[in-house]
Amino acid sequence: MFFASLLLSALMTAPTPAPPAPAWRTPFENDPARNTTATYAECVAFYQRLAAAYPALVSLHEAGPTEAGPPLHEVVLSADGETEPARLRALHRPVLFVQNGIHPGEPEGIDASMMLARDLVQQPRLRRLLAGVTLVIVPVYNVDGMLNRNATSRANQNGPAAYGFRGNARNFDLNRDYVKQDTRNARAFAQLFQKWQPEVFVETHTSNGADYQYTMTLIATQHSKLAPALGAYLQHDLLPALYRGMDQKKWPMTPYVDFEGETPESGLQAFLESPRYSTGYAALFHTIGFMPETHMLKPFGPRVQATYDFLLTVLETVQRQAPALLAARAGALAAQAAQTSFPLAWALDEQPSETVQFRGYEAGHRPSAVSGRPRLYYDRARPYTRPVPYRNAAHPTAAATAPTAYLIPQAWTAVIENLRRNGVRLQRLTRDAAVPAEVYYIEDFQTGSRPFEGHYLHTDARLRTERPAALALQAGDYVAPVAQPAARYLVETLEPQATDSFFAWGFFDSVLQQKEHYSNYVFEDLAAELLRRDPALRQGLDAAKQADPKLAADGPAQLDWVYRHSPYHEPGHNRYPVARWLGQGALPAE
Repeated sequence: MFFASLLLSALMTAPTPAPPAPAWRTPFENDPARNTTATYAECVAFYQRLAAAYPALVSLHEAGPTEAGPPLHEVVLSADGETEPARLRALHRPVLFVQNGIHPGEPEGIDASMMLARDLVQQPRLRRLLAGVTLVIVPVYNVDGMLNRNATSRANQNGPAAYGFRGNARNFDLNRDYVKQDTRNARAFAQLFQKWQPEVFVETHTSNGADYQYTMTLIATQHSKLAPALGAYLQHDLLPALYRGMDQKKWPMTPYVDFEGETPESGLQAFLESPRYSTGYAALFHTIGFMPETHMLKPFGPRVQATYDFLLTVLETVQRQAPALLAARAGALAAQAAQTSFPLAWALDEQPSETVQFRGYEAGHRPSAVSGRPRLYYDRARPYTRPVPYRNAAHPTAAATAPTAYLIPQAWTAVIENLRRNGVRLQRLTRDAAVPAEVYYIEDFQTGSRPFEGHYLHTDARLRTERPAALALQAGDYVAPVAQPAARYLVETLEPQATDSFFAWGFFDSVLQQKEHYSNYVFEDLAAELLRRDPALRQGLDAAKQADPKLAADGPAQLDWVYRHSPYHEPGHNRYPVARWLGQGALPAE
């Protein structure tokens, strides 16, 4: 009864568009219970019909392959039919990029976007918005997961009756694949994202977690991680307008409900996304990202309507604030051109930076019917509104001074392909060369004991920096200048200490394995001769033993110490392959 009354109340109070003609109703709208989400075939067919009926306003294209086989699609809505990104930028018309179904068991955005696209071309009042904003929609991102339809994998979720699966055809979570791009889906997305370079990116989701009164919660790009002009615009202009707009549409909204205590009133904390996630990836290119998260326990009908209204609110706000948005992004790009130090990792500030008037439910404990032990529950008969502290500011925990350029050996093809796919401008050496450069050696790091998204993640990299007088480069090796629009992506993927660097994801693991070694009984005599001929080596070993009692008591460890400090130790072991060119000398690059 609670959910039935909530559904009725939401549908009565939420503003809805004019009813569509029967032929244009979506599967969601055709279900009186509002508990049906479109299948992949139904979704694509709907956009095909829309593009055929309104060719001057809607275009539909295949945008690349997915792991399952069927393609990713791109839907473009533009008032004058203009679909060329360069011409749109010349018209100072911002791009809003909406992506749905990254987790197809969270399908509200799939159905809401179908309805919104139709209404934008059929209702004159809404069509006017397209004169100021170009809307790009990926109807379904995780096509693989949407085809894997079931009714049980979202155990905590209140509808729809059937839905897709979170993992793709290779069981990857695509919302962890934005940097490493292991999947065809992610590679196709990257090319699409770089094509449009949107001002605002929205990826639709459904939450898990606590119970509370809101139907819609919101993750926004962490403002502290953006350039000052763009972060200030997000905090002081765009976000307040979105919250006001949702209030006016009868969907009060709160920041995503993430907290460290047992219940939300312990204090909310911002989702500190790294570039593996959509909003973190978008921030690398000075795009403001949003992940609207509807509440899993609300009925599917209100969740779809709230998502529709959020997307419409974003569209209305971007259209209204276009000059300020474009100016803030231009300011961010200008600031990056003068930037020398780049943050690599972040942490939330300990002290709250804001207070949120949170609408929750009182919580308590009672015996579990399963175990008999105390269990948490929320009492929906006891709603409250009270101030809750909100930690919504972050600070860098690691940073690097950017070189003039990164030098990348041509052998590392996966890294080079990722850089190119993500808009990095690369040059190639026209002949062999030897130049002064800075190189890293990986002194230590930590690795997870279990795989995460197909990799064993590395963290806490400790580096030793050396500057050889001349680093040998080959014709065909790559030069990646930092002075380019993709600078943040370049630095955060190639500096090993960054949270989602290519090193962290294991792209360079082969350099961490020693390829040559020695037999102890043979090397004993050679090591003795090395120590006899090289007093500095002997002094180094003595100092190391004095500093480390374990080493002093371990004969084989001392032998290995001599080996690692001798010319016989392979120079490439633990040497990070990407070098940092600091601008000295000339590079024969084109």
